[in-house]
Amino acid sequence: MVENEDRVLTNLECKLGEQLLVITQATQLNLLGQVFRPVFCGTIKDVQEGHITLSPVIIKMVNAPYYECPFPLSIPLEQVVAFSTEVPCDMAFPLT
Repeated sequence: MVENEDRVLTNLECKLGEQLLVITQATQLNLLGQVFRPVFCGTIKDVQEGHITLSPVIIKMVNAPYYECPFPLSIPLEQVVAFSTEVPCDMAFPLT
């Protein structure tokens, strides 16, 4: 398992400055009074053991699919269930 985590960290470190779509484990989250599905897309600013930081980051909300978060978001790697560098942040897709 540690080998896989190291491989993921190495791959993400090589992609600093690129856009990344991230989906986390929670079925829904609450941030700044808004409830939304855990789908984020942003530029990889930092990769550390245990977390990645995206900034700027777009939170894909049903009522505001291109909401740009006013601060960087650090996401714990153990909460990430899927990620992709192949999906552009400006792509629209259904969230319901």
